[in-house]
Amino acid sequence: MALLHQSSWFADIDTDLILSKAFSNSMHPSKIVPFFYRASGELDVEDITITTLITSNRFPVFARLVERYQGPISVAIHVNNNSSDYHALLDSIHALYTSTPNMARFVDVHLVMDSFDRQFNTWRNIARLFARTDFVMMLDIDFAICTDFRSAIRANKAIMDKLREGTSAFVIPAFEYVKLEGGSNQPVLPTDKTSLLSAIKAGQLDMFHASWEVGHNSTDYPRYYAAPPGEVYKVTRYQAAYEPYIVFRKEGPPWCDERFVGYGGNKAACLFEMYLSGISYYVLSDHFILHQKHLYEEKIRKDERKFNKKIYSDFKYETCLR
Repeated sequence: MALLHQSSWFADIDTDLILSKAFSNSMHPSKIVPFFYRASGELDVEDITITTLITSNRFPVFARLVERYQGPISVAIHVNNNSSDYHALLDSIHALYTSTPNMARFVDVHLVMDSFDRQFNTWRNIARLFARTDFVMMLDIDFAICTDFRSAIRANKAIMDKLREGTSAFVIPAFEYVKLEGGSNQPVLPTDKTSLLSAIKAGQLDMFHASWEVGHNSTDYPRYYAAPPGEVYKVTRYQAAYEPYIVFRKEGPPWCDERFVGYGGNKAACLFEMYLSGISYYVLSDHFILHQKHLYEEKIRKDERKFNKKIYSDFKYETCLR
């Protein structure tokens, strides 16, 4: 990635060549189109850009995220250029981008044009690389923003100092509705911790992926539930499958390993390498995000997870050795 920051000579070299080198571990051939659409709003470099990735079936969810966050967003959109729907998809992206004033004001769109599905870590890196603020939040598209963590972080000098130092990341705890149909009606989502705890007590909500506790239990949910207002506490029991949603400094931490294609281990690999590089994780106890449940392609997920489990096992040893 360092190649892209040598601005004195970057403009004189073919962009496609530079990007092919920057993403040489990804599947090829692939064409990356940075800033297919560029946000028109003014940016504060110390703002927090949400970096995310979407495919066409998640456009409505993305539109809700834009309206709810109303801050800078850098999104990588995959376009299958071998599909008969190629031109229709480009038209759909244009319709999405022109659908609301906030879309054009806040969102930078970067296209990934190839025939390879679910290169999630490559897409994450693209969204992060072209973010135009110093700090980013790596977010999966199916999560709803429930609290104003962005303003809270920017108003807290101690947190901002840690972010500037580049050795800390801040966890926004994740939850989900117990029933599949939960979370689809955004106007009734809880927007403060009191409402969240009431819904948990009523059995409506639970920690995200409670059936796969190792993915999120390092957040220490019992401590989160009991934490007084304003508490920020350190993650002290990190384990390699931990995959929280974090705010961190864009430059400095390692990038996501692009060998991971499909479901399973991809985001955990990003966060594990960050942890080994010296990043400490802290939990913001006043804030949370909510997963909007939907049906998955379970056969594909099962096969890809089996494959990525082997890759992740090797990756852990390689990363520790480095």
